[in-house]
Amino acid sequence: MKKIIIADDEHKILMSLEYSFRKNGYEVYIARDGTEVLDFLKTMVPDVILLDIMMPNLDGYSTLEAIKKDEKLRDTKVIFLSAKNNPKDIEKGLEMGADAYITKPYSIKKLIQQIENMFM
Repeated sequence: MKKIIIADDEHKILMSLEYSFRKNGYEVYIARDGTEVLDFLKTMVPDVILLDIMMPNLDGYSTLEAIKKDEKLRDTKVIFLSAKNNPKDIEKGLEMGADAYITKPYSIKKLIQQIENMFM
């Protein structure tokens, strides 16, 4: 079973993504900001991390920076899921090492398919 951490500070987004990924066979962990993501990463190595950019305490960019410094996480896929849809934001996220950058609003079905394709 693939493990996914979903990080977003919007409760409705977290709940709908958690439900959809569980329904598709994922083991789901929920984080409300980057510090919670990093806490999970002390004890586990997920297959995928979905990261919002605009979160309290530690934003998505800073969280990705910390993830990229950890050798044991080099095979973990990191995907930004953000309302920031400016081409410069997207470029920055990808240049920092994100495997994908998906803008809100999004299709959960397409999101899950895109993630599945990363493992083929």
